Amino acid sequence: MTELRTFRLPETVTGSDDDVELGRQLIAAWQADGILQIATDAVQDRKTEAAMAASRRFFHGLSLEEKSRLVSDLTYAGYIASGEEVTDGIADYSEIFTVCKDVPPDDSRVVGKWPCHGPVPWPDDSYRDTMREFMAMLGDSGERLLKLTALGFGLDIDTFTRLTADGWHHMRVLRFPPRSEAVDRGIGAHTDYGMLVLAAQDDVGGLHVRPPIEGEERPRNWLPDESAAGCFQDAEGWTFVEPVQHVFTVFPGDILQFLTGGRLLSTPHKVLLNTRERFTMAYFHEPNFEAVVRPLDDPHGDDVIHYGTHFTSMFMRCYPDRVTTRRILDEDRLTVLSELRSGLRHS
Repeated sequence: MTELRTFRLPETVTGSDDDVELGRQLIAAWQADGILQIATDAVQDRKTEAAMAASRRFFHGLSLEEKSRLVSDLTYAGYIASGEEVTDGIADYSEIFTVCKDVPPDDSRVVGKWPCHGPVPWPDDSYRDTMREFMAMLGDSGERLLKLTALGFGLDIDTFTRLTADGWHHMRVLRFPPRSEAVDRGIGAHTDYGMLVLAAQDDVGGLHVRPPIEGEERPRNWLPDESAAGCFQDAEGWTFVEPVQHVFTVFPGDILQFLTGGRLLSTPHKVLLNTRERFTMAYFHEPNFEAVVRPLDDPHGDDVIHYGTHFTSMFMRCYPDRVTTRRILDEDRLTVLSELRSGLRHS
């Protein structure tokens, strides 16, 4: 892969013949390369630049002590110090501010001790407003991409977006330090656990993806004994994603692999540190926390993913020592989740 395929999305997706053809092209690009790019316009570029500037101000402008106070024991939103995140048992070297769904403390789900529900510990109102606007923009693109993908598979236009109504959309705002003689690992190889990933990066570069390879078995990351963490970390076959202006990169996550029976694969990716610090933002367009996801080719079977359980499990695995994980375990919040899942599966 020398150059990623770039597509321009229509302003609205109506199910026209052009939409169907574009959907087929998106699917073909993912099946060939594991990743594609969508072109941005001037308004999107301005919002992206504003979010990047807010990210730099946060990471550079606050001390480690100040950033470390922006943590919640209710939600995985907030600051993550370099070395705190773990992939396949090995520390990653990136600073992160995670933006999860901002659920007020008097919401019935927070009062009811649902795992991962609570307010975002924002550093300030300006950062909050800028990131919300950026995420809303990416969310609109995510909805259009999912509609096009459904059409490309010959499905009803809302096959995937039915799941994302009031979705558990979230974002990781990342800063990677320059590499050193001792450390060149930014984030270890993994797949993303959700539906669709849309990412913006600066001009430094560091993302590597693993395209589909004929005959290569890919982990089913939603199964407890098939973690994708560390998968193919040191194998041949990785492709460097060259930074390109005026685009977002897009690739499928675990939920789309599960839904499509592997016709779309969740794309393994990793980050290597560069000679300069690097800033990126990865937005995850997700199902509703309560969604029960079923394979398209077996919609009435027992093989299902409860998205909220999947999300909680993935974050607990990545942050085993975080105060949020400890509170989930100490207060037995997984029992609440189990009861919720059981009720939804049999409703």
